[in-house]
Amino acid sequence: MEAIRKQASKLREQVAKQQQAVFKQFGAGGYGGSDSMVTDEAEYQLHQRLERLYISTRTAKHFQRDIVRGVEGYIVTGTKQTEIGTKLSEDSRKYGVENTCTTGSTLSKAATRFSQARAQMEKERTNLLKALGTQVAEPLKSMVLGAPLEDARHLAQRYDRMRQEAEAQASEVTKRQARMREFSGNPELAMKLEAAEAKLHDLKSNMTTLGKEAAAAMSAVEAQQQRLTLHRLITMVESERAYHQKVLQILEQLEGEMVSERQRIEAPPTPSNETSMPPPPPYEEVNGVFSPHSNNGSTNAKGYFLGEVMFQYQAVSDVELNLNVGDCVVVRKVANSGWAEGESKGKAGWFPYGYIERRDRVLASKISEVF
Repeated sequence: MEAIRKQASKLREQVAKQQQAVFKQFGAGGYGGSDSMVTDEAEYQLHQRLERLYISTRTAKHFQRDIVRGVEGYIVTGTKQTEIGTKLSEDSRKYGVENTCTTGSTLSKAATRFSQARAQMEKERTNLLKALGTQVAEPLKSMVLGAPLEDARHLAQRYDRMRQEAEAQASEVTKRQARMREFSGNPELAMKLEAAEAKLHDLKSNMTTLGKEAAAAMSAVEAQQQRLTLHRLITMVESERAYHQKVLQILEQLEGEMVSERQRIEAPPTPSNETSMPPPPPYEEVNGVFSPHSNNGSTNAKGYFLGEVMFQYQAVSDVELNLNVGDCVVVRKVANSGWAEGESKGKAGWFPYGYIERRDRVLASKISEVF
């Protein structure tokens, strides 16, 4: 239909140009000059402007309709995703509450945190879908189906019909002018020609007025389409950006909590007496300190034994000994308070006895290296 409409418009313009040439040729006869032409330059420009406005508003209308369809489809899909996410959140919450694991509650705690985060994300998704529906789809749909666009298009169509009528009337005037030239003295033909020219003049005047009204209405609709569509697109981008920022914030917080919990679980155990360990006893109070019994009852002649450092210890006073994992320590005394006194790498001092493991075989060469 659009191709046929364009072809018909081109044919009308060709006919109007031919009529213009005929009017210019016979205009000096006194029975109509340039005023009787339907397609003068101003009217031609107005007609071209209306054609461009019609195409512009139609294309923008289709684009608005495409946006509405896309947003509505996104809302339908997003609603389904929200249902799935909500179900996942509820299942995770149930697992966290039940806590059927017999060895700990780490996974249950993680499931509970995940459930809470997922619920927050689905709430944000619901808010996004609501915003897209009320702030994007509905305003565009109202404009696609709105009265201003339809009224402007009806004006343009009325102008087009009146233009066709004026072209037909111009053809009638041309015929009567030709008959008048053949029968120049016929008063009846002169009256009919005058009536035809008057009708053509009225049609041209009404056509020009209607064309200006249609052009103004179409221009206003075009401007409104451009402005409103741009604003709705910006609103959609801003809504999605805010949604993704909030979801990212929720996920980052959730990831931090879960990774921290995993690191706590996977970290090597530390002796429980690290924080409750009393200070090492002074040397003058350990005269009665005894050496501990070994597992197999074997010690060297002096009661010393060799220990391997299992946990690092940082001395907090001058009488304490720094320990590094893997070092060997010659343990000389063990106090009932959990402290031991020994020597490693040429330095002597006190250290927590729980930080080392005893080695049953004590070689003289190894002890000499420690000293």
